[in-house]
Amino acid sequence: MHAKDALNLYAVQMTVNLNSVKILLMSRKPPQRYHHGDLREALLREALLMIRESGLDSLSLRQLAQRAGVSASALYHHFENKNDLLCALAELGFVTLDKAVQEAAGDTRGCVRDRTLRFVRAYVSYAADNPEIYELMFGRTIWKSGKPTESLRTLAYDTFRRYVEFASGFDARVGRGRKGLRRAQARWATVHGLCRLIIDGIYAGDADIEGMTAAAADLLVSERT
Repeated sequence: MHAKDALNLYAVQMTVNLNSVKILLMSRKPPQRYHHGDLREALLREALLMIRESGLDSLSLRQLAQRAGVSASALYHHFENKNDLLCALAELGFVTLDKAVQEAAGDTRGCVRDRTLRFVRAYVSYAADNPEIYELMFGRTIWKSGKPTESLRTLAYDTFRRYVEFASGFDARVGRGRKGLRRAQARWATVHGLCRLIIDGIYAGDADIEGMTAAAADLLVSERT
């Protein structure tokens, strides 16, 4: 090979290599930049997506950091461990659930049965639409196997307290003394049990879910007497 040909070949190889480097650099996803408050919200949104895609067991802090495009140290600045992250997700669930049922409770049209049905329907709809988070909110992952944070305990308690306030408007015995507390807990267990049956697929059809929701409302109203 002549020297001129060798130089031309070398130049071609250098051009190909440089182009390869450019393509590689262009294909790399640029690191995400978040403000301090935005990162926590972004991590929670990404964690919700991961849970809905692959289930709760698939969620890991390392994979979450990778999907969010941030370092592990940035993630740990907001969540000390997986339990801390799960509690934050459950808190988000309680806030959303409470908003839905309080909107239903604020609608005072119709009779007691109509108002109760709207309340139960809002509760059941949230659980049916968000089965993974609902299970996390009330499941053993946090309350038995994990360690609920104080902020989560407070939110869960406040959600139940507002339910008691709603129910006591129709049944004066709800929430008064120990027996009144047990009465409120039994009423809530009726709705929660229906949600579990729906999440587990026992009732899957729209007609079945609506029928059981109406029956649960009728049961709660009948317990006033």
